[in-house]
Amino acid sequence: MVPNRPKYYGREFHGMISREETDALLDGIEGTYLIRESQRQPGTYTLALRFGNQTRNFRLFYDGKHFVGEKRFESIHDLVTDGLITLYVETRAAEYIACMTINPIYEHVGYTTTSAGFGWAGVRALPCEIRPPVPTIPAENDRPATDRLSALVRRATLKEGERTAKYEKAHNFKVHTFRGPHWCEYCANFMWGLIAQGVKCADCGLNVHKQCSKMVPHDCQPDLKHVKKVYSCDLTTLVKAHNRKRPMVVDMCIKEIESRGLTSEGLYRVSGFSELVEDVKMTFDRDGEKADISADVYEDINVVTGALKLYFRDLPIPLITYDAYPKFIDASKISDSDERLEAIHEALKLLPLAHYETLRFLMSHLKRLTLYEKENLMNAENLAIVFGPTLMRPLEQDVMAALNDIRFQRLVVELLIRHEEILF
Repeated sequence: MVPNRPKYYGREFHGMISREETDALLDGIEGTYLIRESQRQPGTYTLALRFGNQTRNFRLFYDGKHFVGEKRFESIHDLVTDGLITLYVETRAAEYIACMTINPIYEHVGYTTTSAGFGWAGVRALPCEIRPPVPTIPAENDRPATDRLSALVRRATLKEGERTAKYEKAHNFKVHTFRGPHWCEYCANFMWGLIAQGVKCADCGLNVHKQCSKMVPHDCQPDLKHVKKVYSCDLTTLVKAHNRKRPMVVDMCIKEIESRGLTSEGLYRVSGFSELVEDVKMTFDRDGEKADISADVYEDINVVTGALKLYFRDLPIPLITYDAYPKFIDASKISDSDERLEAIHEALKLLPLAHYETLRFLMSHLKRLTLYEKENLMNAENLAIVFGPTLMRPLEQDVMAALNDIRFQRLVVELLIRHEEILF
């Protein structure tokens, strides 16, 4: 028994031995390995692995699983096996790996049709130097006039639902362990390793190498089977999954509010019964576009307004995004009214298209509410008090700074409502 052996190591642990002793023990046998405790830093451990006629040393960690890098393993044996595979591939195919992404087989927004037509197991990637060139799409100005005219006609005749596909959305890649052989849907090359061989988009299911994920364009087309709910879902993901211009919650709630609530006193300021608001949320999550929020089910219009406000509060990325937030706050601090509106107009350009379209639609609705302010007592200032912190919030900020920002959040929303026709 080797003294001071951690309970999570087995026979591979050889105690506090030197590099020279390690080399002597592993010399001549490829793939052999051992774990030693550092002589310079007792309590730290090194995995020594024989590969390529030399001993390679890796700092070894344990947090319930074993790891030397990002991947975590249940056993040292699995870690070593995966490491040997990676070392072999990277050593023998380094040049090939370096050029895997040069001529991808991936087509922009085309992977769903490509991968549906045949199994990736039947694909064998061509060597980099003999792959056929990928045809390029001519620039708009390089096309014949008749082609450009046809393209304009097609765009003009697109239905609203078809236009939503133009919203740009980055893929939501997560490290993934694939069971059985898998091929990358970007470069068509094998995804090697025992675990965490690549990444998978949580929204559309695209499977690619980690290095290939950096090359994939922002063209995620979410699949409804991956989008399980409506509330707390990324806004762009939701509208692309349902092929809509705006989230159905926004469209349906605003339609219901305008049909029977425009003159309701304290609209949006008065809270609906919280249990009923949660019930509306669950109804949308369960039924989607088939959700019934009519007066027959929810007589109090404040329940519907509460559900709409809750939707915006629950967005993982606020309607006025974290990236755009500082620009809006800075714009609100400008004293000259014309320059302030110009700065807000510029800040609006930073919003993702789906966020911009939803904000435009909401501001148009709130502007219509102000036409009935004698009855509902909700002018632009009052509505801004309600919607300021609902639509925009900083990513991280201390409490005092956040409190100081509240008045500027209100001012931003008030300006968006008052000048809706100019700004959008």
